[in-house]
Amino acid sequence: MTAVDSPASARSEADEADELVGLSRTAGGWRVPLARVRLVNPITRRPLGSRAVGWISSLGVALLAFALRLYHLGTPRVFAFDETYYAKDAWSLLNNGYIQTYLTDADGNTKTDINADILAGHTTGVWTGEPSLAVHPDVGKWLIALGEKAFGMDPFGWRFASAVAGALMVLVMCRLVRRMTGSTLLGCVAGVLLMLDGLQFVLSRLALLDIFLALFLLMAVACLVADRDWHRAHLARRHERRLAARAEDGEDAAAIAQSPGGWGPRILFRPWLLAAGVCFGLAAGTKWTAAYPLAAFGLLCWIWSAGARRSLGIRRPVLKGAVADGIPAFLHLVVVALMVYIATWGGWLAHADEYEQYLSSTQYRQYTGQGDCASEDDSYIATNLDPDARWATAREPDASGVGEAWQSLRSLWYYHQDVYTFHTHFLNCSTHYYQSKPSGWLLLNRAVGVAVTNDIPPGEQGCEAPADSSCIRQVLLVGNPVLWWGGCIALLFSVAMWVGARDWRFGVAVVGTLSTWVPWMLYDDRPIFLFYAVAILPFVVIALVLSIGTLIGPSRLPSNRRTIGVIVSGAFVVLVLVNFAWFWPIWTNELLTKREWLDRIWFSRWV
Repeated sequence: MTAVDSPASARSEADEADELVGLSRTAGGWRVPLARVRLVNPITRRPLGSRAVGWISSLGVALLAFALRLYHLGTPRVFAFDETYYAKDAWSLLNNGYIQTYLTDADGNTKTDINADILAGHTTGVWTGEPSLAVHPDVGKWLIALGEKAFGMDPFGWRFASAVAGALMVLVMCRLVRRMTGSTLLGCVAGVLLMLDGLQFVLSRLALLDIFLALFLLMAVACLVADRDWHRAHLARRHERRLAARAEDGEDAAAIAQSPGGWGPRILFRPWLLAAGVCFGLAAGTKWTAAYPLAAFGLLCWIWSAGARRSLGIRRPVLKGAVADGIPAFLHLVVVALMVYIATWGGWLAHADEYEQYLSSTQYRQYTGQGDCASEDDSYIATNLDPDARWATAREPDASGVGEAWQSLRSLWYYHQDVYTFHTHFLNCSTHYYQSKPSGWLLLNRAVGVAVTNDIPPGEQGCEAPADSSCIRQVLLVGNPVLWWGGCIALLFSVAMWVGARDWRFGVAVVGTLSTWVPWMLYDDRPIFLFYAVAILPFVVIALVLSIGTLIGPSRLPSNRRTIGVIVSGAFVVLVLVNFAWFWPIWTNELLTKREWLDRIWFSRWV
C-alpha cells in the first residue's frame, strides 16, 4: 500500500473540499468539526434532565438571594438618600398617572416635613396638582409603584420591587453564564458572586433606579448571547440546505468549496434579538445611560454575525454581514428600543397639556451660562429667565386625533431638551459630599452613606458600647472589596483572552464593562456616585467566572492544574462570602459599636 493509499493520508471528496477552504484539520492534525457543528452551542443539545438541573439550581440561588434581600427590608424606616424622589414620584404615577410636585406639609403641622407626614400615614392629597420636572424616565418608578400598590406607601412597599429586581438579576446571571460556559456549576458560581456583592445587595433594598437599569441591561445581554446561538445555528442549517441543493444540481464538492458563498443565508426575523431590543428600551426608559451599551453591543452583534458568515466560507463577511445582518439587527435593536422607550412615556404623553402649561418655560431650558459657576446658580437663571421663551407646542392651539399625538410627541422632545440641559450644564458646578470620580469606581474609591443613626447611647436599642462611647446604625453603599479587586485582575485577563485567544465570551465582559463605565468619565465634573457602577458589576462577575473556568480547565480528569484551579477558585469564592458576612451589618442597618463600625470602614474615603 502506498503512502497515498494509506488510511492516515486518505482523503474523501468532502475532506478535500474542507481543506480547500482551510477548515479540515488543525496544526496538531485534529479534524475540525463541520461548520454546522461549530456554529451550534452544545448546551442547547443537552438532554432534558440536564436542563432541568440547570434551572432548579439557578432558581435555588435566586430564591436564596431574594430571601436575603427581604430581611428587614422595611428598615430603616426613612426615605433613604434619593428614595425621597423616586418613592414619591412612583406614588404620584400610581395615583395621578404622571409625576406631580408635592406639598411641603400634609398634616397641618409645620414642624414636620412632607416625608415625615407620609411616613406617619398621610399618603393622600399630598400633591400640588402641577407636574414635576422629573430628570429620569419613568420605567423604574412604575416598577417601584407596583410594590407600593401591593404593600402600601411605606419603606417595605417602595423597596419591594428592588428586591425582586435584585433576585431576578441573580437568576439571569446564572442562566447567562451557564449558556456561555456550558457549566451549571459556573453559572451558579456567577449567581452567588453577584448575590454577595454589596452594591447589588444594598441597591436591591432601596427604591433607587440603578438596580432596574442593571437588570434590564443584563437581560438584554443575555438575549443577545441567546441570539448569537440561535442565529449561528439557523445560518448553519440554511447554509447546509443550500449546499445540498447545489450538490443535487450536479456541482462537485471542490467547486462548491471554492465558491465565495455569495451573501449566505439571510434571516430577517430574530426573536431573541427582538427581545434584546425590548430590554434595551426598558433600560433606556429607566436611565438614558443605557444608550451606550446598546450602541456597543449592537456593534458586537455585527462582529458575531460576520464571524458566523466567515465560518461558512463566505468572503468579505464583515461587509456582507453589515447588510445581511446589520440592517435587520438595527431594526430589532435600535428601532424596537426607541419604540419601547417612547411607549414608556405614556403617562407623560397623556398629560402633555399639563406639562406645556407649567413647564414650557422651565428655568433649565433658559440656561445660557458660559461655564462659570456664578452664571449657573438659581438666582442667575431666575433673573435672566425669558418668560416668552416657551415650547412651540405651548403657543399652538390644542390639536386633535393624529395631530394631538404629534403635538404631544413634540412637547416630549422639548421636555427632553430641558432634562438634557439639566444633566449636562445645570449640575456642572454642584457638589455632593459622597460624589466620586468614575476612574476609581472599580477600586471602590468612595462609598455612599444612604442612611445613618449616630451617637446611640449605651443601653438604648441594645447598645453595649463602653460608657465613654456610643453605637451607630448605618446603610453604606459599597461593593464587596474582594470581588471588585479580584474583578480588576479578571478584566485585564479578559482583554488578553479576547484579543489574544479570540474567545468571544471574554468580549462580552470587556465590552460590557467599557460601555457602562467609560462614558461616565465624560461627566466627572458633576456629582456622580459609586453606586452607578452596579451596571458594571455583571460584567465584572462574568470576567471573574470565565477566568475561574479557564483556571480550572476544560478537562474533568484529575490533574495538578485542575486541583490547583479548584483550590484557588474555591478560596476566592469563600473569601467573597466571608467579606459579605463581615460587611453585612453596615449593609443592613445593624447596630454596631463605634469600634465595630470602624473595623469595617477600611478607608477614610468610605466615611
